Amino acid sequence: MNFQPRGISNQTILGTGSYRSEVEAASALLKTKDTWNGVTAEAVARMRLQNRFKTGLDVARYTASLMRADMAAYDADTTKYTQSLGCWHGFIAQQKLISVKKHFGTTDRTYLYLSGWMIAALRSEFGPLPDQSMHEKTSVPALIEELYTFLRQADSRELNDIFRSLDAARKAGDKAKEEELINKIDNFQTHVVPVIADIDAGFGNAEATYLLAKKMIEAGACALQIENQVSDEKQCGHQDGKVTVPHEVFLAKIRACRHAFLEMGVEDGIIVTRTDSLGAGLTQQIAVSHKPGDLGDQYNSFLDCEEIDASKIGNGDVVITRNGKLMRPKRLASNLYQFREGTGQDRCVLDCITSLQNGADLLWIETEKPNIEQIAKMVDRVREVIPNAKLAYNNSPSFNWTLNFRWQVYDAMKEAGKDVSKYNRAELMKVEYDSTPLAVEADELIRTFQADSAKRAGIFHHLITLPTYHTAALSTDNLAKEYFGEQGMLGYVKNVQRAEIRQGIACAKHQNMAGSDIGDEHKEYFAGEAALKAGGAHNTMNQFG
Repeated sequence: MNFQPRGISNQTILGTGSYRSEVEAASALLKTKDTWNGVTAEAVARMRLQNRFKTGLDVARYTASLMRADMAAYDADTTKYTQSLGCWHGFIAQQKLISVKKHFGTTDRTYLYLSGWMIAALRSEFGPLPDQSMHEKTSVPALIEELYTFLRQADSRELNDIFRSLDAARKAGDKAKEEELINKIDNFQTHVVPVIADIDAGFGNAEATYLLAKKMIEAGACALQIENQVSDEKQCGHQDGKVTVPHEVFLAKIRACRHAFLEMGVEDGIIVTRTDSLGAGLTQQIAVSHKPGDLGDQYNSFLDCEEIDASKIGNGDVVITRNGKLMRPKRLASNLYQFREGTGQDRCVLDCITSLQNGADLLWIETEKPNIEQIAKMVDRVREVIPNAKLAYNNSPSFNWTLNFRWQVYDAMKEAGKDVSKYNRAELMKVEYDSTPLAVEADELIRTFQADSAKRAGIFHHLITLPTYHTAALSTDNLAKEYFGEQGMLGYVKNVQRAEIRQGIACAKHQNMAGSDIGDEHKEYFAGEAALKAGGAHNTMNQFG
């Protein structure tokens, strides 16, 4: 299958032509419409170029091709890993992509992550909820649609600014500038990027998973992330009490997602399968097994069992056979069954191999700490069976990154026989350690964690689930402390507005960001000289230059 490589114009991908060809096509159409007075070819062309993605399915097909190309690029060169930040609102996603494009000149290998945790905590009509699939499942496709609405508006806004500059260049008779701007339009890179969208454990049975997957794909999702927990017992990946399901139950949901992609015509759709087995010590079901060594038997082999005599089977006991012996799995009062301790990594490896052999494209191993070798040891085993196995990895805020890496450095120093007497391992989080050689080395390992793990542990995509949840809380705390304290208005002006202006943050012109200038252009398209515009000389936004 051929995938569209990066670096080409979006017109090629989306079937639109150059700026001049769009104007010519619109002009040819208007010549056949005698009564469409006042509609201009250039206005039509501009509006079409500002709305290249007509539906969420256009978005899903386009972004799936980008993600597939990125996966192939990573296979050839592990430095080409991808990244995303979790976004709980369309505005957050929009500002992220505007910032990335401003600072780096491209949105290449930059994705969005849609976190079920943040939907539960921030977007449910029930109010803040824990990450246990209690939020309305319709809120998931609704947020996907919102993310892409804001990203498409970012395209429209940036193009509108270019169109205004083009008009100014023409008015000034600057032909060279006019050609430069038309070339910029023709090679415009969209803010629309892939989203990896969390479908939790599928919100029910396989049919429920299929129905929700379709809605998510319709909204624009090219990649669905699904986990092997029990839907009605689902827990956050970093909380206790996780319960997994037998492989066949999970594989049915993988197939449901694939059928949804194929039905909606997104043949390149990506399925990310998450295993929570490393931290899950319980299962709700004993797997069905038809013969020794089959998938069900392998799942059951991890159960914590005791050998019993047939005469000792009690009322209500559940028993299985293992190597010709009669075994009683340990069943808890909750009617859940317990796995043997120390089997988590083996179960993760089996989960990963099984998922990839049954339609998954990427893996997600949920770990309890950010340790490259821990991840790599599991991936190495998976790659013995499937050489190009790749991961999406949660660089989670649930990890104390500072403490984890200081521990790692401390332990390595101690193992190497170095003097660690000036460090107290239990108190390494303290500020007093920040400038020590140990802390400096730990910070460098944090800085290079993504590149190092992409190379060593097969991590294609690095995401942070909840970063903008934390940044919103932190920035609001800082503003509230200053504004409601002695600094008063200076607390806002100095730390927010002045910083926005000097850093070139687009939102300093918040009217422009909200679409005021786009609206003015439309008014002129629709009403000509009679248009009543908002962006005149008395608009206070002009103070921002």
